Amino acid sequence: MALVTLRQALDQARSGGYAVGAFNVSDVLQAEAVLDAAAETSSPVILASLAGVTAHASDERFWAGLHRLIDGYPQLPIVLHLDHGPTYDTCVRAMDSGFSSVMIDGSLNADGRPATFDENVAVTAKVAAVAHPRGISVEGELGTIGGSKTDGSRAAIVLADPDQAREFVAATAVDALAVAIGTSHGAYKFDSPPDGSVLHMALIEKIAAQVPETHLVMHGSSSLPAELREQNNRYGAGLPESWGVPDAEKVRSIAMGVRKINQGMDSHLAFTGAVRESLGIDGLNVDPAPYLRAGREAMQRMVAARMRIFGSAGQAGYLSGGTA
Repeated sequence: MALVTLRQALDQARSGGYAVGAFNVSDVLQAEAVLDAAAETSSPVILASLAGVTAHASDERFWAGLHRLIDGYPQLPIVLHLDHGPTYDTCVRAMDSGFSSVMIDGSLNADGRPATFDENVAVTAKVAAVAHPRGISVEGELGTIGGSKTDGSRAAIVLADPDQAREFVAATAVDALAVAIGTSHGAYKFDSPPDGSVLHMALIEKIAAQVPETHLVMHGSSSLPAELREQNNRYGAGLPESWGVPDAEKVRSIAMGVRKINQGMDSHLAFTGAVRESLGIDGLNVDPAPYLRAGREAMQRMVAARMRIFGSAGQAGYLSGGTA
């Protein structure tokens, strides 16, 4: 079973009334934590990678390692997904590396400015025209998710326009659509618990009504648990107080039509918090194995908990066969 397409996984999620978690990983150890969590809960899973975000020497070396790891979980439906592919060329590179799904984020241009609707449509359609004949799923983005970036700055959020959804899908034939509803990326999301003024859940229902055959995706949906922030800060981090997307809102989004829920920061907080604590407690250890093991186990617990919330636990047996 192992490698499946995003369309296959999300079609089944719609039939079962649940969502599949997409978990960002930056090395093979984190990927192992995600797949072990999926095995523990018998869940389908989306293993997501961002181009250029790895400590491995190259994306291609990292991605080859992911394939070897995936081969060890033949009982699970696994989507290998490129998250936020910034360009057509990056998406093709992932396709050539055996990804079963790619996201082309046409919401921003190469210079970082928001793309026009027509620019977004053009690059997304170009990627889909290459991906679909190869049996690879495509995710696009409507609006701009925004949020904190690695340099500490914050990208603006541009909410999705429901009136554009039908035209976008018709022109691009995307299998899944990430919709900007006020969620954001990074470890700093909201200054206070989010309400309807910042988290526009009603947009999900409006867009779902426009594109009933296209699977909706919620990005930037980590919850940023206070206990994980405090754990990291207790052992040397300086994370500001922040609120993420409440679990109850994720559950509500599933009922509204969201089938893929992206979260990376909760996993990273769990992993890094455990590593920091392990190093902080044992000042004599210089062997990476113990503290990396602690990080992997903490991340596995976090991901398994999310799978149970998304309702995907116990769903891994849904496919009798087939690959991307």
